[in-house]
Amino acid sequence: MTNVPFDLRARAHQAMFDAGFQPDFPAAVIHEVQALKPATPGDTGPTFRDLRSLLWSSVDNDSSRDLDQVEYVERRSDGSLRLLVGIADVDESVAQGSATDHRAAAESTSVYTGVTSFPMLPGELSTNLTSLLEEQDRLSIVIELRILDSGEVSEHEIYPVWLRNRAKLTYTSTGAWLEGRAPIPMTFAKVSGLEAQLRLQHEASQKLLGFRRQHGALIFGSVEATPVIENGEVKDLAVSQHNAAEDIIECFMVAANVAMAQYLKEKGSLSIRRVVRTPRRWDRIQAVASQLGFKLPPVPDSRALAQFLEQRKAADPLHFPDLSLSVVKLLGPGEYIVEPPGAEHEGHFGLAAEDYTHSTAPNRRYADLVEQRLLKATVAGTPGPYTEMQLREIAAHCTEREDAARKVERLMRKVIAANLLSRRIGEVFDGIITGASAKGTYVRLLRFPAEGRVIRGAQGMDVGDGVRVRLASLDITKGFIDFEKQ
Repeated sequence: MTNVPFDLRARAHQAMFDAGFQPDFPAAVIHEVQALKPATPGDTGPTFRDLRSLLWSSVDNDSSRDLDQVEYVERRSDGSLRLLVGIADVDESVAQGSATDHRAAAESTSVYTGVTSFPMLPGELSTNLTSLLEEQDRLSIVIELRILDSGEVSEHEIYPVWLRNRAKLTYTSTGAWLEGRAPIPMTFAKVSGLEAQLRLQHEASQKLLGFRRQHGALIFGSVEATPVIENGEVKDLAVSQHNAAEDIIECFMVAANVAMAQYLKEKGSLSIRRVVRTPRRWDRIQAVASQLGFKLPPVPDSRALAQFLEQRKAADPLHFPDLSLSVVKLLGPGEYIVEPPGAEHEGHFGLAAEDYTHSTAPNRRYADLVEQRLLKATVAGTPGPYTEMQLREIAAHCTEREDAARKVERLMRKVIAANLLSRRIGEVFDGIITGASAKGTYVRLLRFPAEGRVIRGAQGMDVGDGVRVRLASLDITKGFIDFEKQ
């Protein structure tokens, strides 16, 4: 009898349904998108600046086509840096109240499961008409920033433009080149001035990152794994490390989102804010630090926590991803709230930012699309497109759907790992204990970033302990992996 490969895509599809998503696009949305026609520079008036001549580029995952943002940096005569972040104008193609808008509002986010993606917007939009693809004229919103030598952002301006992405770059090859681990990518030879542009972007990101760290922004470590699939089966998990190219985009996106929040606040506009509240479980974070010989202050302090994390990253890089995950869980998830003009608000504890929103991924997150509409109304001086009550309902729904998406993605990581290990029952692996409580003891393997429960021999083991375990059993559908200590 022939073994039929486990259908990972079907499992992901079912996981979406189970979490309350509707992964298939309704006919009304498909028909609506088919009727769309792309805008051209001749369709818009003089309020849109023409910045197509600038050397814009994007950096994203190797397979990404839903490109939400592009970047450009130049040095000013006074030595400061002028950073432009271009954001896809998705609102131009997704009218408020349309069938496409209603579907996007219901889903609220794109979901990436490792084996297939479930986009918030149809591919004809998110990977074509509203994607900032190479050599395509695109309507965009530009967030312009002035970066001082200290890394402080001293000025910001926001306006609509036409632009053209000159180079679609990837994190893998660009990061390896910037860090001196690989030769310059071939794309750079095709675009004059691109090498100097990316080095300037790297310089700008390092200034921004240094300033953020001085003010207590938290830097975490994580293990990113991409499944290598052949004939429907997972053959390996390709592990990637955070690199300099990702630093560029992360720093630029944080700066742009801070500027967007500040701009709407200055203009007296309603706004959806992204917050990570002051952690209520600070006492547990203190205990974790104390076990590792570091004393945190009695009240939550992001600078002190940042110092602790940097110290541990240098001292024990192998265990740092697990420590990072523990601290992230204790900090609690981010959430969306509505900030009325003049109201006091909580900031983003992890980023050490008083004003923060999500605005840089309107193809992938509904909150960003809503924020784009709020911005455009503010710039045009027209009434806001939403009431405060409508925004509160949107913010709460986006928070709930984001949590549901995380659960789907987490489940599928477990399913993928179980699929990879399904032919290795009885084998012995080296691992690290990542959780030990009354609920159970969990181990992460060193060979593969797969985690499972230690069902036998767990007595006396604690977080951080090295251990050898035998793979006892698993359930691919549920993503359960069981080990026993050797």
